[in-house]
This record gives sequence, C-alpha cells and structure tokens, in this order.
Amino acid sequence: MTSPANEPIQLVRECIATTIPIGVATTLRAGETVRVMQTLGGNITVRASTGALLRIAGADADALGLDRPAPEAALPQSGSFAMSQVDDALQSVYDPEIPVSVVELGLIYRCEEQRLPDGGRLIAIDMSMTAPGCGMGNILQIDAANAVRAVPGVDDVEVNLVWDPPWSISRMSEAARLQLGML
Repeated sequence: MTSPANEPIQLVRECIATTIPIGVATTLRAGETVRVMQTLGGNITVRASTGALLRIAGADADALGLDRPAPEAALPQSGSFAMSQVDDALQSVYDPEIPVSVVELGLIYRCEEQRLPDGGRLIAIDMSMTAPGCGMGNILQIDAANAVRAVPGVDDVEVNLVWDPPWSISRMSEAARLQLGML
C-alpha cells in the first residue's frame, strides 16, 4: 500500500464499491475523495466524504492509486489436504467494518469435510453475521466460499448463512475481544 490509512485519497478512475453494512453496489467517480480505513482480506474499506463506509474489491485498488492488497495467508499450492488449511483460508476473510476475521469474530458455526458420491471433497460451512439485517452476509458468504475453494484438495464448498443461535459477543475469541477493547 502506498498511502497511510486514513489519509485522503482521490480516485483516479471510476470503480464499483459496496455500501457497508447495507451491501448495495454503488459507483465511486474519478476525483472523489475517500479515506482508507483498512486493507484486510484482500479488499479495501474506505470512508467516503459523505461519511459512508464502502468496500472496494482489491482488484480495483488501482482506482485509489494503490497496489492490490496481499492476501492475509498464502495457501499451499500442492500437498495433502488438511482441515487446518481450510481454517487458515477462513482466517483470511474479514468483516469489512471490523478489522477481525470471521473466525475470530465467531461467525463460523460449523466447518466440516464431507465426501461427495464421486469421492470428491465438499467443505460444508455454517456461518452467521453479527446482526440478522447485515447486508454484507451474501458478500462474506461468497468471500468464505472463494477462500476455501482455493485450498488444494477441495472440490466444492457450501456456505450457509444461519441465524440460530443468534451471534453474540461471547462467540468472539479472546484475542478479538482484546483487539477491539472488549475485555
């Protein structure tokens, strides 16, 4: 990244962004000013001059004059499959509002390997959001599926959004609560 967080940046070209927490696509125009809030999970969270929080895909980092954010964890390109690789992949998925992975936030309720009839490997995941009305649910669901799909030996991924039991702060890891000042 070539610019410090929270410094004003003018967009050098138009790009699509997702409003947080609503999850609706919007267009940012060239010349608009934003401030980078975080660059985690391969995406960029910015605050627009209107005060809106927006997520820009890492592939559009050049619209901000920035380098594409590096993924949080490099996945092995070959080797034997291990569920620990799936866990590592999920650790690279971040809530765009909170600088904490979905795993540390306690949003992953279930993650298990299942064998497919053809012998392939399906990873079945149940995940929740911090609030049922969160419009970012489908986006984080896709992020989680894409991260796990990149793990060698994974043939398919199924990510279900679940709301029972309701998420609460008690599901967060101690490290996440400490990082967010909630201890």
